[in-house]
Amino acid sequence: MAQQRLTLPDFVPGKALAWDVVDADGSTVMIEGHVVEEEERADLARLVESGLYAAQPKPVAVKKVEQVSVLRVLNTAQKNLEKLLHGFANQADATGKVMEIAKAIHQATTVSANISHACILLNQRSGDYSVRHCIDTAVVALLVARRLKKSSDEMKSIVAAALTMNLGMLGQQDALQERTAALDPKDVEQIHRHPEDSVAILKQAGIDNAEWLDYVQMHHENGSGSGYPKGHVVGEVPQNAYLLSIADQYCAAVVQRKYRRTLLPHAALREILISDGAPHDALVAAGFIKEIGNFPAGSFVRLHTDEIGVVIKRGAHAAMPLVQALLNPRGVALPAPILRDTSKPLFGIREAIPNDGKLLRFNMQQLWGSAASL
Repeated sequence: MAQQRLTLPDFVPGKALAWDVVDADGSTVMIEGHVVEEEERADLARLVESGLYAAQPKPVAVKKVEQVSVLRVLNTAQKNLEKLLHGFANQADATGKVMEIAKAIHQATTVSANISHACILLNQRSGDYSVRHCIDTAVVALLVARRLKKSSDEMKSIVAAALTMNLGMLGQQDALQERTAALDPKDVEQIHRHPEDSVAILKQAGIDNAEWLDYVQMHHENGSGSGYPKGHVVGEVPQNAYLLSIADQYCAAVVQRKYRRTLLPHAALREILISDGAPHDALVAAGFIKEIGNFPAGSFVRLHTDEIGVVIKRGAHAAMPLVQALLNPRGVALPAPILRDTSKPLFGIREAIPNDGKLLRFNMQQLWGSAASL
């Protein structure tokens, strides 16, 4: 330990020592913070003659902060939600348990909005579709709500509603995911009834938050009169319920499902927002367009170089994201991902392409590091 030899003037009566004092053998004579008294001066003069030293403070060990893995947080939230939703009506403290999962969604999206969205497109094999879809919808709804500067209470209610919106049809939703034939009338009836069934289960579990219940009740109302269960028109659907409806439709459209075609993110947004003409809420529509854009994180793209890669984050311009190239122009896997800035003309995006599950083999940690580790 480095030491500085002290002289008598270093010991000021009435003043606390700024360091430990040790003798020539390294033994502690006085400790940091000791207030020197006038009557100690005589003894100090003798000790100083023999050699007193100011011991330098011991280096403070810096605790390594472990990187939060967004992928792990969302996968854990999904497992916890799966346990919670089954038998929800009889859950003790159902509100508290839902809000704990909502906190996890908040944490994941705060650590990385890019990885959180990428999980929707790239983490589709994690758990049952019915539960994963609720997590995905909560992520998108929260990202857009945050962009629209919704209040903390509003965001909590929106996320809680996303996590519990399909309580009334969990089993059927997983069965539909594997279905290739058209829906029969019974299926359609249950689908149209499930918002009300979900609200009934929430109330049975003791949920009495009016906004939460309203958003679940109306998460399939679109303001055109063609939604369900009531066919509400513009002015009857709260903005946050409409926001949740768009998030729900978007997440359903961009994941692979056997009974309906999968859409690219920008195509999904366009179809949802203008399916009945102009959007029913221009502010919400703008929030989705700005937050998701044409090439959100997790999208597959072909560059002007003919390389194929995955969007990892928004760039300086929304239409020019950063991409990790994974396949060379001949379609051969690169030895390691290569970062491409698509704002540079050479590496511009030619087109977004679908992910058929066979195109690329990689894990998310290769693209985003430990923030996307399992």
